[in-house]
Amino acid sequence: MSVQFPCLSFRQPYAGLVLSGVKTVESRWRPLLAPLQGRTLAVHVAQRDWEGDDWRAVLTDALGMDRTQIQALLESGERFGRGVVAGLVDVGGTWLCPASPPEEELQRLQRSAVLIGLQEKHLTRLTNPRWLQAPLRLRGGRDVWTVEIPAELLP
Repeated sequence: MSVQFPCLSFRQPYAGLVLSGVKTVESRWRPLLAPLQGRTLAVHVAQRDWEGDDWRAVLTDALGMDRTQIQALLESGERFGRGVVAGLVDVGGTWLCPASPPEEELQRLQRSAVLIGLQEKHLTRLTNPRWLQAPLRLRGGRDVWTVEIPAELLP
């Protein structure tokens, strides 16, 4: 028996940051996840890395992590490798970040998204991250696609 889930591919380190509960807000230029509010999303770990190091600055400066803590977090996020569905996360509400949010609010959102430059992006709350029992090797897809996860892999 298997269960169907909508699935989204995340580049590293973001896939691991979502599944570790550090990244609780996803940002996109369009409201891609809005139709999935209240549903569970499968997290696919892309083969490629995210381009840029904004995430490292947020982890260091805004979240106060040291090099050892960041390295442990990155290694944990790679536990199943790449090109796999690694876990599940629940999708919350989606909203548009204003062009000029109050600075304190923007900093809070950047910490939650582990990303800088969220203005005018669609933000979606992610909660209840959990790793699968074992990885499900699958090629990634564009945008959101459907994946069947064998019941024995579910957390």
